[in-house]
Amino acid sequence: MELKKDPSQNHPNSPLHGIKLADILEYLVAAYGWEELAARIHIRCFYSNPSINSSLKFLRKTPWARTKVEELYLESVRR
Repeated sequence: MELKKDPSQNHPNSPLHGIKLADILEYLVAAYGWEELAARIHIRCFYSNPSINSSLKFLRKTPWARTKVEELYLESVRR
């Protein structure tokens, strides 16, 4: 079974083109901290023993959560 990826993320004109999920998550943790991330995006891996690695594993398997993280990142860098 092949997972379909969002074509907008693979397009060179996408604002997320070339940005790794790990870099996005590290930016958000540095900007907000785990507590604020958990308040903004209700994902257990952000408030229950949070770590970059466990969050990356979850986000890579859960498209809706990844989308929320990417949207917060785009909002943050636009400010």
